Amino acid sequence: MDRLENMEMFCRVAEMGSFSAVARHLDVARSVVTRQVAALEAHLGVKLIARSTRRLNLTSGGLAYLEKCREILGLVEAAESDVAAEGQVPRGHVRISVPFSFGLRHLTPLLLDFGLRYPEITIEVDYTDRRVNMIEEGIDLAIRITGKLAPQDVARKISVCRMLVVASEDYLQRSGEPKRPEDLIDHECFGYVPAQQSSWGFVVDGEVRWYPIRGRLQANNGDALLDAAIRGIGITNPPTFIAASAIEAGSVRPILTDYALPELGIYAMFPGNRYVPRRVRVLVDYLVERIGPEPYWDALPLFRSGRAAGKRLRK
Repeated sequence: MDRLENMEMFCRVAEMGSFSAVARHLDVARSVVTRQVAALEAHLGVKLIARSTRRLNLTSGGLAYLEKCREILGLVEAAESDVAAEGQVPRGHVRISVPFSFGLRHLTPLLLDFGLRYPEITIEVDYTDRRVNMIEEGIDLAIRITGKLAPQDVARKISVCRMLVVASEDYLQRSGEPKRPEDLIDHECFGYVPAQQSSWGFVVDGEVRWYPIRGRLQANNGDALLDAAIRGIGITNPPTFIAASAIEAGSVRPILTDYALPELGIYAMFPGNRYVPRRVRVLVDYLVERIGPEPYWDALPLFRSGRAAGKRLRK
């Protein structure tokens, strides 16, 4: 019995929750998967998986064994990868999950350039704004934009994500320009759901204070909200990586520029308790190198002057 191979198969079944799903993923017969897990259970003399007609559940022994298997397999992969990588070109397959708008606007060109630099690495991209379960879905790397990491998150910061409030000249001519964040309640404001659909945050004396907004449109995509603002329907607060091109084109302009908005971080997220393969580390290093702590989309003089002029919100 190849114990390591059977341990790896058990981990796959536990993470995907299905013998059939693992068989399809590996392109093998389902009997191959069940036979390897059964051999492992027979060797241990312990039932690892409680099978039912609807789903699979790990036994208490299976849960404890799963964590140890992950640790052991991670050490084995680390040892093999580090030795094999000496003097070799990075190679292998990377499954990456990226936010929809950020992925299309900025990551896709970078990933294409990365493919030219590292032709032995293949990339599969999932464009989604939802928070994926990296282990269950077999994701090697997720790029996420957030203001706060969870305690269990394993992440590396790539860059900063700045926010601003924008509107078209047409809207401001018709409806007037808000001078303070509390004025937003009298305007048509488009919020990002679920985080900003009823209030927007501004920094007050080092802390975030939330101001109520109202509007007929909310969406979970910043490009859709920006398009509504470009059409003169109302105000929105997109990240600069979405708004930069529209501002440069004169379709919208920043407002409330004297008031600071909270910054978010752009992070590379890794599956917990897993060794990070060299091919993934090389990709993250590349993104950090190309985007940098001061992202290129913030290079507009308007953004630079706005940050210099920004101040804390008055009480």
